Amino acid sequence: MPVPDLQEPAFFILITRHIKYASYFYKTGISVSPLLLPKLILILCVMRSKITLKELAKLLSVSISTVSKALNDSSEISPKTINRVKELAKLHNYRPNPTAVNLKRNRTGNIAVIVPNISNIFFAKVMGGIETEARKLGFQVITYITNESLNLEQQISELISNGIVDGLLISVSEETQKLNDYKHLYQLLEYEIPVVLFDRINVEMEVDKVGVNDRGSIYEAVQYLYSKNLRKIGLVCANGEMGLGKKRIEGYEAACKDFNLPVNKDFLIFSQDSDTLKSKLNILLAEEKVEALIGLDYLGTLLCSRVVQENNLRIPEDIKIIGYVNDDFAPFLWPALSYVDQHPALIGETAAALLVERIKKEKSNFPVEKIIKTEFVHLDSTRF
Repeated sequence: MPVPDLQEPAFFILITRHIKYASYFYKTGISVSPLLLPKLILILCVMRSKITLKELAKLLSVSISTVSKALNDSSEISPKTINRVKELAKLHNYRPNPTAVNLKRNRTGNIAVIVPNISNIFFAKVMGGIETEARKLGFQVITYITNESLNLEQQISELISNGIVDGLLISVSEETQKLNDYKHLYQLLEYEIPVVLFDRINVEMEVDKVGVNDRGSIYEAVQYLYSKNLRKIGLVCANGEMGLGKKRIEGYEAACKDFNLPVNKDFLIFSQDSDTLKSKLNILLAEEKVEALIGLDYLGTLLCSRVVQENNLRIPEDIKIIGYVNDDFAPFLWPALSYVDQHPALIGETAAALLVERIKKEKSNFPVEKIIKTEFVHLDSTRF
């Protein structure tokens, strides 16, 4: 008979399991014949580590229902039996089958996230927040990208309406907003699939929403610049006049009105064409001598910085800039650009938590709108 190699890892695993199982029978008080004990331990040692409820029940000579209740600390089961069940489950690294658990709860355990693009790191950070919170709450995330297309958004909505997810988090596409077509989202609601809008929440739908006060954020930016005795403030928007851009423009116009600032139409530059933006901005800087610029989006903010420097103007000595840029690299730009921090990860976490509450029916039927407070981070471009 071959002698086992004492250096083999498998040998040590076998011995370790032997000791663990022997200890288990002793601790839990299970009565086993001395003649059968080595054989039973050997069977347990070679069994796969992943075990089912049925196999646990068979080993313990109890019903599957008893094992299930014991694992969930049911008051119907004695403390001694609960201890026996949990000890054996621990030895076998037992994990509940998520599919079975979700079927029992009439859920898939999945939530869908639809984002309009991933060119802006803002959405990557929102998705990071969603993923973190969803996992914490026991849900998996399936992510889709529409690339600002209504058609793609409709196709994805049709796909997830077939019961593969329990709910939807969505930031609607630009085309969806432009055409004001939300029939596909209403259809999901008819199928009793909860929908939560995030970021782009300027939508006339009776659903939960999570975003920031875009109008108020720009109003406060103008107010801050006004408090520093700046009067000629321009606005640059690369997203056009739709959705968030529209709300931010409203905030600018409201602040100018309240503080009696000049609102020359040439001060408002918005276009989705970067060449048009650049041309208009060159004219504004040459003819109007503006004292500050507010970029209403990522591209608009970066374009402000570049065009200003191409016109041999100094930031912040000749002109101040506030905009929307990512906090990871804003301090490393030259000069470092002051920005509106929208807390994207928090938007994601809040939206995910709200959706899970809807899925679990922990909220009333009335829609909830949660607004995350933004804050200004002042760097070189607003130094006085």
